[in-house]
Amino acid sequence: MGATDQAQEGVRARRSVLYMPGANARALQKAASLPADGLILDLEDAVAPDAKEAARERVAAAVAAGGYGHREVTIRVNGPGTRWFADDLRAAAQAGPDAVVVPKVESARTVHEVERHLEAAGAPDRTAIWAMVETPRAMLDARAVAGASERLTVLVMGTNDLAKELHAAHVPGRAPLLTGLSLALLAAREAGKAILDGVFNDVKDPAGFAAECVQGRQFGFDGKTLIHPSQIEPCNRAFAPAEEEVARALRIIEAFEAAEREGRGVVTVDGRMVENLHVEEARRVLALAAAVADAGR
Repeated sequence: MGATDQAQEGVRARRSVLYMPGANARALQKAASLPADGLILDLEDAVAPDAKEAARERVAAAVAAGGYGHREVTIRVNGPGTRWFADDLRAAAQAGPDAVVVPKVESARTVHEVERHLEAAGAPDRTAIWAMVETPRAMLDARAVAGASERLTVLVMGTNDLAKELHAAHVPGRAPLLTGLSLALLAAREAGKAILDGVFNDVKDPAGFAAECVQGRQFGFDGKTLIHPSQIEPCNRAFAPAEEEVARALRIIEAFEAAEREGRGVVTVDGRMVENLHVEEARRVLALAAAVADAGR
């Protein structure tokens, strides 16, 4: 099975994935009612050092208790090399989230280390690894990271850290980051993995956020990580197939299948020639539309 087939077979709605502070009990409770496709219950940046142990216990208990419905629930642990890393992984493994989000992943060796920790702590097979790629080294070694393990299913862009490491400015259009974004996308698609765009920092700039969502969708990201609930609805709209996309996908598949039955080698839809690659993309659009519909139930 090729990477394209794997990606279509495993299509899941990940349009909006919201970071929630693990130290905030009210936020963890509120997350269960938000229309995000996924949640990242955060033990890293959103938690002060003296609150990390309490946050770890609170997040593990919340995940183990369930109640988040269709949402994909993940735990972001503190990074490799920190004093909280091993204990975070152990607690996460025992809680059994959908995935463990690991910051500062720069090599396949780190992925293997995380995998060993999870297996030693008894993590269920369904608990995946999401690797955050957020440094120049991570961009240059993204191919090795993405292909390091079958348990790794998603790459997550850490664009704030990448901009910091590059000494780059945060500007509309993200020109300083485009090379890194492209490298990570190439790596994810070759390995048949999903990939999420980084956060948009200014919650008071909805137009800027909407533009960055459109850019991310055009690039090929599966969705976007978010920092505020107000970003969920516009993000969901941006990364879901539009009605016309779905209608065109249906026309392409119907025309192609009819041509095959009739033994015709050339197919046109809406005045444009259709080939196998267009049919594959049409099927992916329909699979994503079905996943979005399921997420809304």
